[in-house]
Amino acid sequence: MTTNTPQKRAVLVIATLDTKSAEVMHLKALIEGEGLECVILDTGILGEPQGVTPDIPASETALAGGMPLAEVRKKPSRGAAVEVMLEGARVFTRRLFEAGRIHGAISMGGAEGGVMAAAAMQVLPPGFPKVIITPLASGHRPFEPFIGIRDILVMHSLVDIAGINDISRAVFDNVGHAICGMVRHYRPLEITRRNLVAVTTLGTTEWAMRRISQGLRAAGFEPIIFHSSGAGGRVMEDMIGRGFFCGVVDLCPNELTDHLVGGFHDAGPGRLEAAGRMGIPQAVSTGCMDFFAQGGKETIPEKWRGRKMYYHNPAFTLIRPSHEEMRRLGEIMAEKLNRARGPVRVVLPLGGMSIGGKKGGSTYDPEGDRALFETLKAKLNREIPVVELACHVNDEPFADRLVAEFLAIAAAAPPAGPPAGKG
Repeated sequence: MTTNTPQKRAVLVIATLDTKSAEVMHLKALIEGEGLECVILDTGILGEPQGVTPDIPASETALAGGMPLAEVRKKPSRGAAVEVMLEGARVFTRRLFEAGRIHGAISMGGAEGGVMAAAAMQVLPPGFPKVIITPLASGHRPFEPFIGIRDILVMHSLVDIAGINDISRAVFDNVGHAICGMVRHYRPLEITRRNLVAVTTLGTTEWAMRRISQGLRAAGFEPIIFHSSGAGGRVMEDMIGRGFFCGVVDLCPNELTDHLVGGFHDAGPGRLEAAGRMGIPQAVSTGCMDFFAQGGKETIPEKWRGRKMYYHNPAFTLIRPSHEEMRRLGEIMAEKLNRARGPVRVVLPLGGMSIGGKKGGSTYDPEGDRALFETLKAKLNREIPVVELACHVNDEPFADRLVAEFLAIAAAAPPAGPPAGKG
């Protein structure tokens, strides 16, 4: 009789072994010493591993990315070569995860190695253990290339990843034990209930969000709040597409404004689309669409310095869009909502969309508000109801009405399917 031996939990290690072999060997010994397996994926381009044999050699990574490694090495720029290896790393990471072969992922690398690993980790679902150690993890650099829309732990290596010494050993050991602990206790994220509702907000609509959350809970729903600051909207759209939610209350689709104008809160071109594709109910407002985010006052580009502004804090200034930009936003919003396969209702706060946009505020511009509202109403399909309230977005009657509109379409929507599977 054959006895099946339970498979050990395994950690995927992604690294450029042409430059990081010694460091990977150290990490491999630690992981295996903790009773876990190690699966090594090589993304190195220029040279060969030294003293370590990868489970997935660079030659296979390159082929999965679309060409032989010899051709990758002939690419006219380092960036072009990295793109091929990055895609190959993605392919193998997805395969290993879908096969149940790995239970966590870690990488150690600089600008190229770290970014390649981070791109590969984007294919892993929320909740799956992911760690990157890099000397680029400092407060003076953006973390978007390393984190993207995933829950990735990024650890600063303090020193360059260039050998094992008293300092690097302590850092590598810490991060190695961290991934081992995460993997040992990892349980796939699993949505067991069908009452989760995605809700968007910013700090300037905190009052409305709290009131909306109370109303949803009273009706038996569980609100999941997303900060609509660019990354939050991208994460929400991704999770909607994964079937995590039965509906959306999009209080603040302001990321549309930042995408159009070029603000800090840009969530990309796919914002306000996943719920429509999934056919789930969505109640949508225009909270915070009357501004886009920039940095401190002294950093604002010259082209915007003559506009109305709201001083949010020393790091953020909120700038009023032009009337033409507001009209274009109305068109964009209508185009997206018109494509929705599920029920949609729109609720407009005629008394202002943000703190600065209310009467007396520094970005108050009722004509600009009307440009958005009138364009949106004119371009929306007739079957999408539009409710106009003489309220500010943070007024209780407005929040209550937005909840009421969501509950009405949620009650009339077809029964939700089975809960989303494991992440």
